[in-house]
This record gives sequence, structure tokens and C-alpha cells, in this order.
Amino acid sequence: MKLLFIGDIFGHVGRGIVADHLADIRATHAIDVVIANVENSAAGFGITPAVADELFRCGIDVMTSGNHIWDKRDIYEYFSRNPRLLRPANYPEGCPGTGIYIHETKTGGRCAVMNLQGRVYMADIDCPFRKADELLAALPADVKVRFMDFHAEVTSEKMAMGWYVDGRVSALVGTHTHIPTADTRILPGGTAYQTDCGMTGPYDSVIGVEKETVLHKFLTAMPVRMEPAKGSVELHSVIVDVDDKTGKALTIKRHTVQGD
Repeated sequence: MKLLFIGDIFGHVGRGIVADHLADIRATHAIDVVIANVENSAAGFGITPAVADELFRCGIDVMTSGNHIWDKRDIYEYFSRNPRLLRPANYPEGCPGTGIYIHETKTGGRCAVMNLQGRVYMADIDCPFRKADELLAALPADVKVRFMDFHAEVTSEKMAMGWYVDGRVSALVGTHTHIPTADTRILPGGTAYQTDCGMTGPYDSVIGVEKETVLHKFLTAMPVRMEPAKGSVELHSVIVDVDDKTGKALTIKRHTVQGD
């Protein structure tokens, strides 16, 4: 089974490059499941029901998120209508939504998609490592293909999670920092790993935001209004080929598309 994971989709320019290129990527690489992190897809902060519907129409099968999932309140009720939109599973009980979804492909294969969030320099929520154990223990044994988006700030926490679930998930790819890392590999237990997938959005920016605005904030320490940048758009993703009988990753490679 071939999985495509698209890194944090940022604003309308990120959505635009996905709309323009996803069908071609899917056909060219014979992708079975498309997963994308969408927590910044509505003007850089959060996601709305209309934007979620738009991205599903583009061909995304399952959408993950992170700490910005709560930025737009009208998304809260959307979780019950469409369980293919995930929020990190280790938010406390009672929060809207869920952090796991089992997707069935057109050929009948099944892929579990899991979403967790780190705690270092982020919200003090439930332990992601123990929640990972809980999610994996609850999965049906015959669901061998398992993908995890670990949305975390620091590289050490992401790498620690990679080692923690090595051999228990098919792939773990990090999100949140919007900077793609060059450590794409398969860990000894058969888990494909990359610390951060990078952003799908405007790279002539500071992690998606107009660079002049961010520079002003750094130089003056004054509050500013963050606006998504517009130019130099790129789509950053990884493609993972998984043995669907064992759940072990066969290959993982970075895939980047430059926008027009």
C-alpha cells in the first residue's frame, strides 16, 4: 500500500497547490491513501468546515491537525459529521473529535491514521507516549498499515516517539515546525520516519507568514497581525510504500512540487 502524506497546508496558496497537483501525484505514484495535515489551512490559523470540505474534494482521504485545530470555533461540530478530520488524540477526554481513523481503500485495504501532539513547549495535555500505547492496543490485529502524524515542537521529542513506536507503526512523520528535515529513513523495526515533513505553502516567508511582519516583531517585540505570505509556494510531502501483510515500511522518500 502506498501512502502520501502532505505537510502542513498553509492558507489559500497551500490549498491551491494541493488542488493543482494532487490528482497528478496520486496517479503518477499509484497512491492508495492521501493524508494531510490541515491545521493551518484557513488563512494560516485553524480550519473551517468549508475549507475542510474543499480539501476533501481535492482528493485527501484523511486529515490530521495539531494545536491550531481549535482556532476556528465553527469546526467543533464538524468532527461529529466527518470523522476523517482528526485532532490530536491526547487532548483530554471531552474535547470534540477523535485522534484515530481507519480508512478503507477502493481495493479493500485498511490503513489506520493516528494523530498525536507533543508537550515540550506546547500545551500541557495528556502524555502522547502513553496515548500511543492506548491507540495501538485498541487497533484490530488485522489492520497492519498504520500511519502516525506526531505534531510537536522539538526534534528530540519527535525522534523519541519514532523510537518508541518503531516496529509498531508503518510510518511516523512529524509536523508543526514547517521546516522539512533531511533525516528520512526506515528505523530498524520497519517504521518509516522523518522528523518534519515541512509545509505546503509560501516559502518566501517565515514559516508561512509575511517575513516583514515577523521581522518587525523580532526587532521591536511589539504585537503584530500575522498575515499569510503569498509567493513562492511549494508542496512538501513524503511517499511511503508499506508491505500490507506485515505493516513494515519498504521505502520512504520526500516528494516536493514547486508552484507556478
